[in-house]
Amino acid sequence: MNMKDTLRQMKEEALEKINEVGADLEQIRVRYLGKKGELTAVLRGMGQLSAEERPVVGQIANEVRANIEEALTRRAEEMKAKALEMKLKAEKLDVTMPGKAPAMGHIHPLTLVQRDLEDIFMGMGFSIVEGPEVEYDYYNFQALNIPPEHPARDTQDTFYITDKILLRSQTSPVQARTMEKQKPPIRIISPGRVYRSDPVDATHSPLFHQLEGLVVDKGITMGDLRGTLDVFAKKEFGEDTRVRFRPHHFPFTEPSAEVDISCFSCGGKGCKLCKGEGWIEILGAGMVHPHVLEMGNIDPNEYSGFAFGFGIERIAMLKYHIDDMRLLYENDVRFLKQF
Repeated sequence: MNMKDTLRQMKEEALEKINEVGADLEQIRVRYLGKKGELTAVLRGMGQLSAEERPVVGQIANEVRANIEEALTRRAEEMKAKALEMKLKAEKLDVTMPGKAPAMGHIHPLTLVQRDLEDIFMGMGFSIVEGPEVEYDYYNFQALNIPPEHPARDTQDTFYITDKILLRSQTSPVQARTMEKQKPPIRIISPGRVYRSDPVDATHSPLFHQLEGLVVDKGITMGDLRGTLDVFAKKEFGEDTRVRFRPHHFPFTEPSAEVDISCFSCGGKGCKLCKGEGWIEILGAGMVHPHVLEMGNIDPNEYSGFAFGFGIERIAMLKYHIDDMRLLYENDVRFLKQF
């Protein structure tokens, strides 16, 4: 076989291998066009040809090289397009399929309880009033009959920004601000975040939530306070719930009382929830101290009032039988979905 026939046969073999399914194009290129490839080997024998044959064989060799390179390039593009087509088919999005709805959040139990409480008191004619969480010492303490030297400040130790500015330790400053701006009759509740430098444990947190209420009008008595809290307890914990007052002391109310409700779990017989006592302490209340009324520019000889306050976390923990306050702040969806 002469060199011309060898080159033509080489081209046919190379093109055939290039078009095979799953062909290794790089291996084919090296085999035929590499430095040690078959085409190079043939060209090394051109020195044995006559002067007339060399240009003819050289032209054929160039044509074979060009044909093989063109075939390799075309086949590479075809294989790349095929691979892309297969990938697109594998990743194809069926727009007719129903979508996957994103997981929805859940209303936090503290929010659920606060909304319930707001509905109960608004149903009794109360308005919701909010105030600043960064508060003046005057409104947080002094306007509530707690001067700088008063021992009650120890139990409400909070976070001070300056000597006169702090994070409020109760929502009572909203009551003081309201009395300054609004003349009686006053009937408000003030829910919101409060801060105290308490350690984090199962029943304490440096941040928690309170809801306080204030009523000021002519002829307000302890009986009005009792009736208001009785309605609240029955609406929140059940119609069979009873209310009990125990004497206590708060600087901003006089007389003052700790308020208990009959255990809604055992009906007052004694259980784990009420620690066998049949009663659960739930809030503090009392008649507004005359000096607090005076600080709010309200004449205590003409007007009287009552105030009450409780922790929203405590209500939530009792209502939902939660035994660790920290669960309310960890934002574990598995916990929150229970409510």
